[in-house]
Amino acid sequence: MLNVKPKIRALTHEQIKKIHNDALSILEKTGVAVNDQGAGCLFEKAVGKPYKDNRIRIPKELVQWAIDSAPSEIKIYDRLGNPCFELNGNGTGDTVFGIGVTNLHYQDPFTNTIQPFFRHHIAKATGLGHTLDNFDFISTPGVIHDLPPETADIYNVLEMTANTSKPLVLLISEWNSFNPSLDLCEHLYGDLATHPFLIPYLNPITPLVLNSETTMKMDAAIKRGLPLIFSNYGMSGASCPITPAGTLVLLTAELLAGLVYSQLVKIGAPIILGSLPAAFDMQHASNFYSPDTLLLNLACAEMMTFYKIPHCGTSGSGNGWNADLLASTTQCINHFTSCLGNTGMVPFVGGSFNSLVFSPELIVYADDVIHQSKIFASGFSLDDESVGFSDISDIGPGGNFLLSDLTMENFKKSRFSSTIWPYLTLEKWMAQGEPKADKILKDRTCELLNNPTIPEDHDEIISKGESFLTSYLT
Repeated sequence: MLNVKPKIRALTHEQIKKIHNDALSILEKTGVAVNDQGAGCLFEKAVGKPYKDNRIRIPKELVQWAIDSAPSEIKIYDRLGNPCFELNGNGTGDTVFGIGVTNLHYQDPFTNTIQPFFRHHIAKATGLGHTLDNFDFISTPGVIHDLPPETADIYNVLEMTANTSKPLVLLISEWNSFNPSLDLCEHLYGDLATHPFLIPYLNPITPLVLNSETTMKMDAAIKRGLPLIFSNYGMSGASCPITPAGTLVLLTAELLAGLVYSQLVKIGAPIILGSLPAAFDMQHASNFYSPDTLLLNLACAEMMTFYKIPHCGTSGSGNGWNADLLASTTQCINHFTSCLGNTGMVPFVGGSFNSLVFSPELIVYADDVIHQSKIFASGFSLDDESVGFSDISDIGPGGNFLLSDLTMENFKKSRFSSTIWPYLTLEKWMAQGEPKADKILKDRTCELLNNPTIPEDHDEIISKGESFLTSYLT
């Protein structure tokens, strides 16, 4: 191999097998609670035992059947029908990143104030993710407070689709809004299964509960032919065992239970699996990402590679009070290791204050971290042309390569590369008034928000969607 491609691994093959067998043991001996009657009956028929006390114990043979049935590759498109990226379970694809998560507040970079998340903030956040090149998709960025709860999720989806053409990961909290949101998208864009650009994001209740809303949403998404993300959120010492090993095994068991259910609904249903393992601070009753949990993220990705199932992992967001030093540490570790590991999707970038507050500055900062991480992960070539034997021979001892053919061909690639900050020598920095890095980041963020890149059909989609919802919701 003449291409240097850096890679990191968390688990050996023997460790992967142990985690798998331990997860199977939990499913067979402890089982999972299944709250919906219809879902319970599906499990009952597959297991061949009565569905009692809402608990199903899943045999390892059924788990293996589901692993073999699920597709290992899922193609994702933008809403215009253009291919965007392919998720695969081989651990060989590029890591893809997305902004968002259902934040309750918006941190305004112009005023430094924290405000309730309103409908117009959805447009701003989505537009920012649409503009920045290193984000491949958009996740639901916030919970709208200036609309009634029964319609907020639906208008959230409308604003997202109007302000980007990138794929969308949808977090829809209300079951009563789930199908109406998909009906809206079908009205605007036709059949959603032909070129899927919507990916519903669904969670079980940890530990070991397949709750009714989750299985009902899975039913609805699979019926429409949409790929879905089944992801669990576990807090070590609270909803999961306090040890990394216990957290990883329990969360893996839950993911396998969700996988089995998806394939019982429809064999070959496309599903993406992953965990958001977090630490739990007993003193303050709060959660956060730690080095241990970011390592668990990589381990989970390797488990999904073992199963040949596409993976969705952690964002590294939540730690910090804006785009500050506290946030930057976790962002750098998460994005860098995600690019070097087997991580597939990285949604939910941009949250601060335990992911309660959406920070546009953090989005812009993370875009640069992802940019740098991708450059590192891309590696380099060792072929003869890249070594430059002819230049070395021509220049010889004591020369320099400033004007060599290879330098002239490649010097642009080796320049200082940041999406935010200029390269300043000490003299230039002093001459420019000793600018502060955080001030440059803020100015860049405000510039992007003041000059958004809006899809050409934005106004048409808003008008068509508003008209549809006026009649649909009355």
